[in-house]
Amino acid sequence: MLRFARRAFLALTLGLVLSPALAQAQDVTVFAAASLKGSLDDAAKAWTKTFGKNVKISYAASSALMKQIEQGAPADIFASADLDWMKYGLDKKLIRPDSVSNLLGNALVLVAPSDSAATITLGPNADLAGAIGDGKLAVGEVKTVPAGKYAIESLTKLGILASVQPKFAQSDNVRAALALVARGEAKFGIVYATDAAAEPKVKVVATFPEDSHAPIIYPFGLTASSTNADAAAFLAFLKTPEGQASFARAGFTLLK
Repeated sequence: MLRFARRAFLALTLGLVLSPALAQAQDVTVFAAASLKGSLDDAAKAWTKTFGKNVKISYAASSALMKQIEQGAPADIFASADLDWMKYGLDKKLIRPDSVSNLLGNALVLVAPSDSAATITLGPNADLAGAIGDGKLAVGEVKTVPAGKYAIESLTKLGILASVQPKFAQSDNVRAALALVARGEAKFGIVYATDAAAEPKVKVVATFPEDSHAPIIYPFGLTASSTNADAAAFLAFLKTPEGQASFARAGFTLLK
């Protein structure tokens, strides 16, 4: 009986000693906009190499990820491709207000398959519909996906939305829209400049004027439900030169 009591005491003591270490070793879970794939992966690898901590990243449309967080999905950090979905999280008290930083910027471009001979200048009343012809224009889902919302805003400002909207091929996220063009299933696509740079099977044929849409800004923030001590440290790392190097290589604008 005495031996059993000693074992129980030892197990309890070890549990008290080890449990903080186990908590600290918990992976940082990030829910990130699809357009961050590649560059954020590289930043996470740099973090792991330097600090020996692991990061797990789930990529999808910002809208889908925020809805998952709202439904209780376990995430430590939310990285959005627009300000609207971060504001949604703040309004719903799903994101810690004091943790939010606007880290990155991007540009909106028109892409075509890399072997396309198409040329077009995007300005007021541009004949994009004529260039598309019987083909399709790949875009992110226009009501929820940030890239799709930017596309609608820009096409409206240029006065060509009505002519091209019937040709839309909408996708769950911007990388899915990019894939449609890369596979030749869409004649053109509206994506971010960094997406185009990451896919050798497409080429940029035009850039949408900056004043035709709201600035493309990526805010990052900690979720209100996170209890991971390493999450804030990883978010801080993403603001350092080492943490931002991969984003700069990918073509993102680094915001101060």
